[in-house]
Amino acid sequence: MATKVRRVDYFYTTVQDQPGEAYKLLSDLEKLGINLLAITAVPTGPNQTQLTIFPEESLMLTTEAKKVGMKLDGPHRAILVQGDDELGAIANIHMKLYAAKINIYASSGITNGKGGYGYLLYIRPNKFDMAAKALGI
Repeated sequence: MATKVRRVDYFYTTVQDQPGEAYKLLSDLEKLGINLLAITAVPTGPNQTQLTIFPEESLMLTTEAKKVGMKLDGPHRAILVQGDDELGAIANIHMKLYAAKINIYASSGITNGKGGYGYLLYIRPNKFDMAAKALGI
């Protein structure tokens, strides 16, 4: 698989930090027909968790979320890189951004266990277009 780099939107929502809350959100999204590219969860206090969702179709998510009263903060922009898991794959992405003097302020990556990987990059909004250009998108 060739390396695929693309812009993606993401949205935040906050849930109570208790069993079943992520399931409820994911189940609701499934019922709405929303396919996700990625999701992350980070605690934001003793009793809350911030879920970050990356929909395949942002417009569909915002339209359907409004219909059911789902509160989302976004869209925000990120970069999603997917490709073959090979030595130095992520370093190569960082090298291109370093050469363009772009800082990544947060990221998450994972392999799929079958030779591929995904990598989410969060770039500050004032540098996002420059980062996209440096990565060829």
